Amino acid sequence: MHYPNIFKEGKIGNLTLKNRIVMPPMGTNLAGPEGEVTDQLIAYYEERAKGGTGLLIVEFTCIDYEYGKGFIRQLRLDDDRFIPGIHRVANAVHNYGAKVFVQIHHAGRQSNSSLINGKQIVAPSTVACAAVGEEPRELTTAEVKELVNKFVQTAIRCQQAGIDGVEVHAAHGYLINQFLSPEANVRSDEYGGSFENRMRFIEEIIVGIKEKCGKDYPVTVRVNVDDFTEEGIDLQLGKNICRYLEKLGVDGLHISCGTYDSMDKIIESPLFEQGWRVYLAEEIKKEITIPVITVGSIREPQFVEDILAEGKADFVAIGRGLIADPEWVNKTLEGREAEIRKCINCLHCIHSVTGNSHILCTINARAGRELEFKELQCLPSDVKRQVVIVGGGPGGMETARVLSLKGYAVTLFEKNNMLGGQLHLVTDPTYKEKMNWHINYLKDEMKRLNIDVRMNTEATVDEITSINPYAVFLATGGRPKLPQVEGDDLDHVYTYEEVKLQEKVFTNNKVTVVGSGMICHGTTRRLAEAGNQVTYVEIPTKASKRIGPETRLRLLDKLKTVNVNIVTDHKLVKILKDTIIVEDLVSGKHLEMESEYIVVAMGVEAYNPLEETVRKQMENVFVIGDAAGFASLGDATREGFEKAYSLEFLVTNKEELEMHSV
Repeated sequence: MHYPNIFKEGKIGNLTLKNRIVMPPMGTNLAGPEGEVTDQLIAYYEERAKGGTGLLIVEFTCIDYEYGKGFIRQLRLDDDRFIPGIHRVANAVHNYGAKVFVQIHHAGRQSNSSLINGKQIVAPSTVACAAVGEEPRELTTAEVKELVNKFVQTAIRCQQAGIDGVEVHAAHGYLINQFLSPEANVRSDEYGGSFENRMRFIEEIIVGIKEKCGKDYPVTVRVNVDDFTEEGIDLQLGKNICRYLEKLGVDGLHISCGTYDSMDKIIESPLFEQGWRVYLAEEIKKEITIPVITVGSIREPQFVEDILAEGKADFVAIGRGLIADPEWVNKTLEGREAEIRKCINCLHCIHSVTGNSHILCTINARAGRELEFKELQCLPSDVKRQVVIVGGGPGGMETARVLSLKGYAVTLFEKNNMLGGQLHLVTDPTYKEKMNWHINYLKDEMKRLNIDVRMNTEATVDEITSINPYAVFLATGGRPKLPQVEGDDLDHVYTYEEVKLQEKVFTNNKVTVVGSGMICHGTTRRLAEAGNQVTYVEIPTKASKRIGPETRLRLLDKLKTVNVNIVTDHKLVKILKDTIIVEDLVSGKHLEMESEYIVVAMGVEAYNPLEETVRKQMENVFVIGDAAGFASLGDATREGFEKAYSLEFLVTNKEELEMHSV
């Protein structure tokens, strides 16, 4: 076996797991309006169990819906009426030989009043979480003891529901983490002050669960060993906490870090290296003998194998990687590593749930929608249909992939000498590696599925019609958008595409970059590293809206390290021969800045030269991705997948759909 350590049985307490891969808890917003289990939530977990995962830990589940809620549609188990739903989850997972835990949780000061019907949030002390910005009410000693009981009662319900074990959430700045933290816990009663007093809350929870559920019922703790905040838990304190937890009889530790005040350490952006926080688990493993689970942007099978082989952890949690590809484990087991759709850390899943949608994925359109898109309906073996796709970007290739799996004969035209489209324009080294993962995945799928890919071929209407296709998909992409101000047509104004593709090289010049988004930041840094004197004028774009605030700050810090002059909160007014004029959005004052060259990175506009002509000669024509006016990898992937999945329905019901769209 190529990965003997991944597929070695493991134990947590007396529970045997078939392999060393854990799906960590991740909020999905797939629960019902009252926190109940839904069919879609079951299908989501069932898909990952079917994919071969050894242990699935169900997302954070509320033990106190009145004060402890952390999400709009957070799963809950604070009442017996929710047991049957959790039992259905357990059954669905067990059908595939996997084990399942539930993570039990209280948000504490990282809730907010809007989530709990306007009530004041609660915490160990009246110390606010800066990211939330609401002052909490200090829990009374009696309330703390009642919360201990609520954690224990929720664990009992898990056991009654057939769940194999529980994970106590003591990480990420939530209530138990707050009790453990010297920054958040300044109580003067038995639950605050000394280290032992700060440990008392979780100690009583662990002891209570073991007493009520039995010593053999597995209990793990997800624990912060570094809050990455000034006065919170650091690694040395984290080690002390872990040693203490082992003495309490905990069966395993799931090592994590970060709070809402250091959110980028909990959910990493594309700028973080793969496995960057494995060192935390490695340090804890030196201190304890019980199993250690590590986590943190881990994507590649060999990377996982090395962690286990080198004894840095006993289990490896793959979170967003299993959202992107539920079959990660089975593909690894079967030697199909090239078929793994690796997570690119784009944070779309996070932005979707925090934006009050359910969980979605940029590169896996089925994530969170497993009931909408079940098994592909393939063409009958005696039916032969040709489909033409114009454009070899991610949307075009995703369309080709799905149609080929359904039994269509696919011809894909790409006018350039490489597949991947705009994904090649990412230049940040860490992010580029992740984009290359996705490009390579799609390219490998084109080869595996024997798709007729015609490179360096700009499709003409005659070529398309000569194939007599059943349907045509136009995925011709977009072209750089100009700012629509006076001077945008001057000779010294260039697009990011011209710079990225090195059609224009700048050295030792005064250059102003106008725009925002990942590609814009990469272009700016690249120009600065080439020795230019660079000013970055941040202009909000669609692309920038998909970047979280923590990621934006990290990107700006990167620009500062290469001496870029950063101008924010301004708009572009005019481009002149040797200067540009910008306007302060607050004061309205104009600022004129010297610049020899202007580089515009303000996103793309649709490029769709074929549609009008093709529609005159073909009936079933579909436009997807940037060519349809979208501007994200997620939109292109979703459009390609959905239209390919539903092609027969779209064709059959074309007239009716057109009537509804008018």
